[in-house]
Amino acid sequence: MQRLKTRPQFQAVLAGAIVARTTHFALHRNALEAKAMQNQPGKRAEAPALFPVRDLWIGAMVPKRWAKRAVTRNAIKRQIYTVSADLLLQFPPAAFVVRLRRDFSRQEFVSASSEQLKQAVRAEVQALLQTLVQAEGMAL
Repeated sequence: MQRLKTRPQFQAVLAGAIVARTTHFALHRNALEAKAMQNQPGKRAEAPALFPVRDLWIGAMVPKRWAKRAVTRNAIKRQIYTVSADLLLQFPPAAFVVRLRRDFSRQEFVSASSEQLKQAVRAEVQALLQTLVQAEGMAL
């Protein structure tokens, strides 16, 4: 599994479809196409390909708007990467972005990085990815 690192990679995936949603998260997906994987023959290599390796790509997007503290953003990202490493391996090569789309209540989660917050994030990301697994299972 590869991680998205550059802005163009994130933008390419965010331009794809939203394949699952939960209360706090949205999952974007973009299938890796052959033209995105390699430069076309006959043309000069102007820029490296966005996704140079045909593999599963994952990115986590946690905006400051929804998670004010860096500790909280980092804790959420760690949970996203940990859960996705377990559940996304059964899919064909594609690029995914898990995007935080709503804040976690500061009244409910007082600490910036509590075990309660981590468990809530983990459970919701698992539910998000399970909806994708079920949707893909029905489509196959």
